[in-house]
Amino acid sequence: MIEIAEYMRENLTHNILFTIGFLLFTGYFLGKLAALIKLPEISSYIIAGVAVNSFTTGIISIEMNESLHIITEVAIGLLALSIGSEFSLKKMRRMGKHIILITVFQFIVTFSLVTGALLIFDMQLPFTIILAVTACATAPVVIVAEVHHLRAYGKFVDYLFGTVVLVDAFCVILFGMAFTLVTNYLDISSPGSFMILASFSEIALSILTGLISGIIIHTFTGKSNNEHEILIITLSIVFITTGISLVFHFSPLLLNITTGTTLANLSSRNHRVFKLIEPLTPPVYALFFIIAGIEIDPGVFFKLGILMLALVYFASRFFGKYAGVWIGCHIGRTETSIRDYLGLCMMSQAGIALGFVLLIQTSPMLARLTEGSPEKILFNNMMNIVLISIFLNELIGPVLSRFAIIKGNRMEE
Repeated sequence: MIEIAEYMRENLTHNILFTIGFLLFTGYFLGKLAALIKLPEISSYIIAGVAVNSFTTGIISIEMNESLHIITEVAIGLLALSIGSEFSLKKMRRMGKHIILITVFQFIVTFSLVTGALLIFDMQLPFTIILAVTACATAPVVIVAEVHHLRAYGKFVDYLFGTVVLVDAFCVILFGMAFTLVTNYLDISSPGSFMILASFSEIALSILTGLISGIIIHTFTGKSNNEHEILIITLSIVFITTGISLVFHFSPLLLNITTGTTLANLSSRNHRVFKLIEPLTPPVYALFFIIAGIEIDPGVFFKLGILMLALVYFASRFFGKYAGVWIGCHIGRTETSIRDYLGLCMMSQAGIALGFVLLIQTSPMLARLTEGSPEKILFNNMMNIVLISIFLNELIGPVLSRFAIIKGNRMEE
C-alpha cells in the first residue's frame, strides 16, 4: 500500500492539471477554515501555498512550481487590466495633485525610516538603499482582489489605485539607480551602469505597447454586441501583449494598466470588457496567492540574524508607509476617512519587490562575485530579508486592506 501511494505521489505531482486541481481544492478548504476566524481568503491561500511548499512536504516539485508561473503571469495581466479601468481622465484631473503628494511623502518617509533603521544595525549604505527602495513598492494584486471581493468603488478606491500605480512606477526607476550605485560601489564592470536608462525605457515601451493593445481591443470590440466575441478578442490580445512584455523585459503590470486605462477612456461601452472578465478571475487569483506561498522557503525563518534584520525592515516599512500616506493626505487636506485608512492598504508586498529580488539573483553582477565572499553573502542576506518581509506582509496585508477598504469607503454604514 505504501509503495502504491508513493508511486501515485511521484507520478501525479508531475501532472500540471492534477497540481492545479489539488492547489485549488486545498485553497478552498483552507479558505473555509480561515473564514471561521475572520481571516481573509487571500491569507488562507498563501498559507495553503506554504503548506504544500516543495521545501517542506514535497507535494509540489520545484520543476512543477516553475511551470505554474504561467498562472502568475495571467493573474498579473488580468489584475492590471482591472486597475487601469479605474483611471478615467476626469478622475485623474480631479485627484492627480493629491495622489502625487501622497505618493511623494509615502516614498520619502518609508525610504528614510527603512534606511535609518538598517544603518543602525550596521548594514552598508548601498545595500541599505536597495532594500529601502524595495520597501517603498506595494503589491497591487492583494488590493485589486480585495476590492473585487468587496465590490467596492468610490473616491477611496480611486485614491487607492492611483497611489499604488504611481509609487510602483516610481520604484522601478529608482531601483535602477540604486542597483547602479551598488555596481559602482563594488567596482564591477557590468551592464548595471545602464540600468537607469533601461528603467526609463522599460516604462516608456510598456506604456506604448499597452496603448496599442487598448486601441486594438477597442477597434475590434467597440461595435460588437457578441459577448463571447468580445471576451475572446480581449483575452487573446492581453495574453499576446503580456507574453511580449515578458520576452522583451517590459513591465506586464504597467503594460496592462495602460491597456485598461486606454479602454476606459476611449469609450464608456468598453466597461463591458471588464465585466465579462470579472467572473473568470476568482480561481486565477486563488492560484496566484497559493503559488506565492509555495515560493517562500520556510528555512529562512530559522536564521536568527537574518530574521532580526527582517523584522526591523518589516517594522520600519510598516510605520513609514502609514505615516507617509497620512502626512501626504494631511497636507493635501483629503477626507478624514482617506487619511486615516489609505496607508493600511499599502502594506502588501509581493509583485514588484519579488521582481527586484529575481532581477538581483539573475544579474551578471552577482554571478561575478566569488562564492563565499562578504559581498555575495550580503546579497543573499538582503534577498532573504525581502522574502521574509514579503511573507509577513502577505499575511497581514489582506487583513489590513479589507479592514481599511471597508472603513475608508464607509461600507459599514
